Amino acid sequence: MIYIFLNYPCTMKKKTFQLLAQFNKLFLPKYYKRDLNKLKGWEKAIVGYKYWVTIKSLG
Repeated sequence: MIYIFLNYPCTMKKKTFQLLAQFNKLFLPKYYKRDLNKLKGWEKAIVGYKYWVTIKSLG
């Protein structure tokens, strides 16, 4: 019982990031065919944010 309670926030956190990753996939632009060195600052921020959310949703 205690193990399930202690494990609950981790699964909830992971589920939250998975939901956020799905939202990002639908609504944010895709930059996979573009050269990352030629992106503007705000585009690099979006790529970094999407990377951070993806890593958190997988881990």
